[in-house]
Amino acid sequence: MLPRLDPQELVAPLYQDYAKTLSLLNFTGDISTSYGARLAVATDNSIYQQLPQLVLHPRSQSDIQIITELASQDKFQAIKFSARGGGTGTNGQSLTPGIIVDLSKYMNRILEINVEENWVKVEAGVVKDQLNDFLRPYGFFFSPDLSTSNRATIGGMINTDASGQGSLVYGKTSDHVLGLTSVLANGEALSTSPMLVADAAELAKEDTTLGKIIKQVLATSVDKRQKILAKFPRLNRFLTGYDLEHVISEDLQTIDLSRLITGSEGSLAFVCEAKLNLTPISKAKTLINIKYDSFDSALRHSPTLVAANATSVETIDSKVLNLAKQDIVWHSVSELITDVEDKVMDGINIVEYNGESPEALAGEISVLTAQLDKDIANETGVIGYQVTSDLASISKLYAMRKKAVGLLGNTQGSQKPLAFAEDTAVPPENLADFIAEFRELLDSYQLHYGMFGHVDAGVLHVRPALDMCDPEQEIIMREISDKVVALTAKYGGLMWGEHGKGYRSEYSPEFFGEELFNELRKIKTAFDPLNKMNPGKICTPIDSTEQLVSVDAVKRGTFDRQIPIEVKDSFKSAMECNGNGLCYNYDANSPMCPSSKITRDRRHSPKGRAGLMREWLRLLENKGVDILSLEKNIHGWSVKQLLDKVKNRLGRANQQDFSHEVMDAMSGCLACKACASQCPIKVDVPDFRARFLNVYHSRYFRPLKDHLVANVEQLAPLMAKAPKFVNLVLDNKLYESFSKATIGYVDTPLLSVPTLKIRNERNGFERFDLARFKSFSTEQKAPYVFIVQDPFTSFYDADVVEKLMQLIAKLDFKPVLVPFKPNGKPQHVKGFLTRFAKTAKNTADFLNQLHDLAIPMIGMDASLTLCYRDEYKQILGEKRGDFTVSLAHEWLISMIDHNKLTINQKLLENNTEYKLFAHCTEKTALAGSEQEWVSIFKYFGLTLNKMQVGCCGMAGTYGHEQVNLDNSKGLFELSWQPKLADINAEQVVVTGYSCRSQVKRLADIKTRHPVEVLLATLV
Repeated sequence: MLPRLDPQELVAPLYQDYAKTLSLLNFTGDISTSYGARLAVATDNSIYQQLPQLVLHPRSQSDIQIITELASQDKFQAIKFSARGGGTGTNGQSLTPGIIVDLSKYMNRILEINVEENWVKVEAGVVKDQLNDFLRPYGFFFSPDLSTSNRATIGGMINTDASGQGSLVYGKTSDHVLGLTSVLANGEALSTSPMLVADAAELAKEDTTLGKIIKQVLATSVDKRQKILAKFPRLNRFLTGYDLEHVISEDLQTIDLSRLITGSEGSLAFVCEAKLNLTPISKAKTLINIKYDSFDSALRHSPTLVAANATSVETIDSKVLNLAKQDIVWHSVSELITDVEDKVMDGINIVEYNGESPEALAGEISVLTAQLDKDIANETGVIGYQVTSDLASISKLYAMRKKAVGLLGNTQGSQKPLAFAEDTAVPPENLADFIAEFRELLDSYQLHYGMFGHVDAGVLHVRPALDMCDPEQEIIMREISDKVVALTAKYGGLMWGEHGKGYRSEYSPEFFGEELFNELRKIKTAFDPLNKMNPGKICTPIDSTEQLVSVDAVKRGTFDRQIPIEVKDSFKSAMECNGNGLCYNYDANSPMCPSSKITRDRRHSPKGRAGLMREWLRLLENKGVDILSLEKNIHGWSVKQLLDKVKNRLGRANQQDFSHEVMDAMSGCLACKACASQCPIKVDVPDFRARFLNVYHSRYFRPLKDHLVANVEQLAPLMAKAPKFVNLVLDNKLYESFSKATIGYVDTPLLSVPTLKIRNERNGFERFDLARFKSFSTEQKAPYVFIVQDPFTSFYDADVVEKLMQLIAKLDFKPVLVPFKPNGKPQHVKGFLTRFAKTAKNTADFLNQLHDLAIPMIGMDASLTLCYRDEYKQILGEKRGDFTVSLAHEWLISMIDHNKLTINQKLLENNTEYKLFAHCTEKTALAGSEQEWVSIFKYFGLTLNKMQVGCCGMAGTYGHEQVNLDNSKGLFELSWQPKLADINAEQVVVTGYSCRSQVKRLADIKTRHPVEVLLATLV
């Protein structure tokens, strides 16, 4: 049986006292002391892991002042903090053993915009893409770019002085900060914006915190000016920690403390609000994708491209390209980066031009393409190029480029490309030689690696593949770090050109030299004399004996290596999460991850759940439990098991079981499987979630609703024998109250009347007779199509199945309804894995018999049909067999593509512009499904447009469970409701049964499946 698990690191008494005291004040935010909440922010996108004592989610600047003022009391002076935004740092910038103050959950409001003066004011938790979505209608955007823009917050961008593509033109975050409102460690509010040096000098005379800060900043920036200029590299990426050079203007007339706070990694103050300048959106863009025979050719060609006055030049090596080709993202860009005949493409440069119109760009494009033609003819390494000015295509290309970071983490094997020396910056003219020597260094260790980046700025992201579970490779990581620091210095650059210092802060003293490094420490002292703000990062106060953090700090691999290799391999989809955080995507119209979007709780995301699962497996191993053997020995009901569960439920000690925290996170998952394809690492939460539930309930009782859901495929056929009577009971307020109170189930759907069986007979469709079909010749079987039933459409939406069969018949095929066989998906979702395995084996055996007949099989519900391909393969392995069940659109498009579909009926003239709302599982697992529906409609003379929507909030039975009702409604309101409000009901077509049910329930709109529209078009 699963044992009780105690969290190994409890909250220290000082922090417990602090949390209790804070809860008694006027603090309006969240205080989280649970092990799970702390684990969720113990990692970022780096290799490090540091468990904090507490997690705070303030709602306002006032909350942050309460937090810091309390910590300034004498008994709490040892309290330490770190601000956190999107948690996308690659060097552990926000990790701390103290308190995480997460501003992303509540402080994410856009406060004010002034179009006339070109500025916007935002809270620190606003996501970069969220801001640009808001600004787009005004014709502006916040121009510093970064690959994590759909989850990185403005506060995080400020604290790391973030930049990326196009920085030569658009600059860094610090170039766009007009003013900041921050809170110091002592609780004082600090407003910063440019001021005259003369005014600053007067303030410096005051015996105030601000006066002391300005006094020190003036002393450093003015008195040490020449040494600062001599030391700081002349690079576009001048990231140093505290920007001593630019805090004062070149003419020494103005000073701006915001330039110090920007890039300070949260070590000086909490940034609460920012006033940012805006950049007009260019009306035209052109992208040239240049292809090379080697990555070295791409790098050596980059100075030519920079000289061509491009807005940006991005580069990608063959490693990243090949990984992209294996990902769902490639479907959207494959026509934009085609292979060159008889050539091997081992690198590309993506060159962008911006302007007021395509015509205005034509001259520059013409000059560059003429040069490229010469380069191809002269065999300089350029082997081809493609040009596009289509904005939608350009967006898709950059989406692929932005996903490159995560894609590298999907490399096969235990050695994964890691971020620790990945943002080196050197003068662009030195880049090719620098990378050549960098590659020699990595090759000397026989390491694989991937490269991509911003060649126009001399920044290349190089990620060597190492296994941090291997102590020897951890030593190699240290050696490489030291050598890269020396190598960047040799070529006049920085090791931390883009992603900040974080745990690399130990290299700062050597880089700056003692004199300038002490100036940094003096500034730290003026802002944070007690070293409370992200201690150990950048520097320490001048008189502090505390140490800087080091690249030798504890890493995730330190914990993961405690888990046996066979267990890690078995739970690969959880173990390989690299923390890239794409599942934090703020966009409500993105399928991944609905529970993360609606709760804004990091635990309720694929990354959060994977982290909890990793720790659960580690704690089990430390208890001496073989999880793989435990899974095999979980059997059905017994008296002893029942008594044990009663004991475990009543025992007070079991209330502190860490498994409960994991269960809480797993219960919030909708099992939509968007993560299984959308995550670049392919973290498959429904897979390891089902396994966890299976084990968890060997110790604890299952809720009654889980038994109801798991048995829906057994109950539905029985209830369908008397559908009117059953509906009379279900559609009764007394039953609804009873169900809600006892089962925890609401809005129970009604059965179809008449039943599918009656509809099948009424239409005169042929009955299924396996023996008869086995006797048929190939020619006799040719017109037949088998319809594979599922419990939802067959018993609750029979009209759709009937319409599919009528459509097939009108297309001169012969539909045959196959006897209902349980699919098992509901059992899998609720973790009844033993029962699911039996169900899957029985149904697979039956469907393999049909497969041998070579008659196509069609399923109507995407999640259940795709279960045959995914969960069946996981649970049955080779015993699954070779059967194939297609979705309706897959069969239709196949018939069209093979010229087997003939429309003999007259098509009704129909000018309706239909809108496709696709099922999440369908469109994420089958990347081309939406476009295939568009093509099918076009074949039928109809117009269909894809609607960009996220999750509807139903997801099978999720939305019917009382505990999920608020989240279900909230998800619908996030994405679907606004889109439905803008169109007529007759335009709406919805592929998912659960989605159609949700729309009917919450919008009172009866929507149609695409096949219903197609049928109605045939006279």
